[in-house]
Formats: sequence, structure tokens, C-alpha cells
Amino acid sequence: MKLKIKRFDKNLPLPVHKTSGAVAVDLYSRLDVDIESKEITYIPMNVAIKVPDGYFVLLAPRSSTHKLGIQGINGVGIMDRDYCGNEDEYHFAVRNFTDSPIHIEKGTRLCQLLLIKCENFEFDEVDDMEEISRGGFGTTGVK
Repeated sequence: MKLKIKRFDKNLPLPVHKTSGAVAVDLYSRLDVDIESKEITYIPMNVAIKVPDGYFVLLAPRSSTHKLGIQGINGVGIMDRDYCGNEDEYHFAVRNFTDSPIHIEKGTRLCQLLLIKCENFEFDEVDDMEEISRGGFGTTGVK
């Protein structure tokens, strides 16, 4: 499957699967970014993508992103299919969790993009779920 992609800075590489077993591609910071201690910022990731019907994009931090002193503020990002205009550049929302300013260099791989199959759905509202309630978080125990 091929997706339409726009790079805002063509000096940065196209995202690619780094290994034959990789399920996601890394995205690169388009700019040098300075993030103050405890600050939240949005880092431009250099791509706009046309996602086909029946799919959505999930953005997640790379497993090493925390080593830079930042964390994805939302955990993951969900990119809708209709977020694909000429200026709809993906951004990675991050928080500097350290007590010092952090500098992210242009071209740093920060998050990964995963294309996921999905179906649209509707709800059928009911007054009774006809199932036994489980009781909340952690009801099956920890071991």
C-alpha cells in the first residue's frame, strides 16, 4: 500500500520501515526546538499524510524518546483520515519532565507512526447491558 505524503522540509528523509519486522516508521523533528523545564510544546514532524478509508494513524513515542528528557504528553496521538490538508503537518505534543531546558535537534526521531485498520461504528443505546458488572479498575487482581 502506498500513502500520499508531503514533506515540509525535503532535506529530511522520508519515513521508512527500518527493519523487515518494523510495524511503524519513525518521524523526524522538522526544527531545532528548545523546551524549558516542565514545559509542553508541539514539535512539527515534517509530514502531512493522506490516510486511506478504513485506516487511521496512531502516533506513539519511540521507546527511547524518554532518554531525551521528554515524554509524549497524550501517550499516543490519533490522526483522523480527514486531517490531510496541504498545511496539516503532524505534530508531536511533548513535555520536558526534567528540571533543565532541553534542546531537540532538527532531524531527531521522536515518535513513530503506525497505520491501523479500523471501522466506523454507530451506537445502539440500551437501558440494560445484560451483563454482570465487574466493578472497576483492577478487579481481576495483580497476579
